[in-house]
Amino acid sequence: MAVAAPASMTAAYQAKFARSAERYCDALKIFPSGVTHDGRFLEPFPVYVDSASGATKHSIDGPELIDFWSGHGSLLLGHSHPDIVRAVQRQMEIGTHFGACHEAEIEWGRRVIDLVPAAEKVRFTSSGTEATLMAIRVARLVTGRTKVLKFAGHFHGWHDQLTPAADPPHDDPRYPTPGLPDDVLDQLVVVSPNDFAAVEQAIATHKPACVIVEGTGGRWGVVPIRGEFFKSLRELTTATGTLFIMDEVITGFRVAPGGSQEVYGVTPDMTTLAKIVAGGLPGGCLAGRAELLDAMAFDNRYGKKMKHPGTYNANPLSAVAGIEMLRHVATGAPCRQATEAAGALRRGLNAIFRKHDSNWVAYGEFSLTHVLPNYDGPPPEGDDFVPYDGDFRLIDRPLDRKLAHAFRVACLMGGVDCMGMGMITSAAHDEGVIERSLAGFAEAVDRLMVEGMMH
Repeated sequence: MAVAAPASMTAAYQAKFARSAERYCDALKIFPSGVTHDGRFLEPFPVYVDSASGATKHSIDGPELIDFWSGHGSLLLGHSHPDIVRAVQRQMEIGTHFGACHEAEIEWGRRVIDLVPAAEKVRFTSSGTEATLMAIRVARLVTGRTKVLKFAGHFHGWHDQLTPAADPPHDDPRYPTPGLPDDVLDQLVVVSPNDFAAVEQAIATHKPACVIVEGTGGRWGVVPIRGEFFKSLRELTTATGTLFIMDEVITGFRVAPGGSQEVYGVTPDMTTLAKIVAGGLPGGCLAGRAELLDAMAFDNRYGKKMKHPGTYNANPLSAVAGIEMLRHVATGAPCRQATEAAGALRRGLNAIFRKHDSNWVAYGEFSLTHVLPNYDGPPPEGDDFVPYDGDFRLIDRPLDRKLAHAFRVACLMGGVDCMGMGMITSAAHDEGVIERSLAGFAEAVDRLMVEGMMH
């Protein structure tokens, strides 16, 4: 079913990004729906980019775009940071894949351990999906239990065990996920976010091997979770012998050098990391208590070893990029700069919405921003604002796909590239970038108002 923006807006978009339209015709012959990631799908077509620097990307059509994808959250320093570029270039000259141990992986691992409170040992993977898959497999091996407890609306990668219940609607925790057999869902316990009583009951009833939770709440904070809930969860899992896994694939090294666990003073049993940990290159890792990660040791206390191959685990290119990234992260400056930029962005967006007497609202925490259309709750006040007092059924609801597509198209016409209704800032999003971004968002809002799609 077509969900493209209105005809007049579409025509202007096609004229501005004509070369991208041509390339998309080629891509449709090669990739399903013409894209290599679901999030990049856009009707009538996505914009194609050929270079990027700092906080901007350059489309093949010419216009510069202020980037709020930030490499799907991996580019805390912005695009093509010179220190990371130099490190990767040097490594390219001496080898990209030794098929052997190398010294850079040791330094990379040490930097993770130095920064992340939960990290006593680490094991590198090629992605965050692999890291969460590893975490629950370790939990099952160590505890002898099989079930996993997750929260509705939380995304932990696209593997079978955790992909269900990541997206709305949330009326049925067994909402079908195409391609998954029903018996996979028998091992998954889904609980409403921020409902501690429900967690207590679920753990008592199902005795899961582990509880896994995103570091700021589902899908990088659409429904925020705060420190008190994490602390209660830590106490409960300790008391019941349930392993506590904090998924910091997005929040790790972003909200603070030590991630959400540093901010909230909570140390999980295991932490999953990716994106920033590899400096914008492919990579992830599982970090946690030594006795747990020793499930992968060849002669361990459990009498059985968890198998873990992986062609690109700790590959030299990702390792040196990760080392440079974490060297900057350790100063604390990139986290602070990205957070300040996002705060200014949210305040500016809400000012635009108020000016247009619109019922849209921007909210979020740290360097993560979300836009909620058609909001009918109390107006935002202060940086701690959460729509509907955190009621996940009202916040994390299915979006009108036509409206979401129109918003993205309108933003691109205004020179801003955002992740649907979400934006991630980097340290490269300085005051001038945010000012230009807000001008672009204002132009987008004007377009949507003219089309009658925004109220």
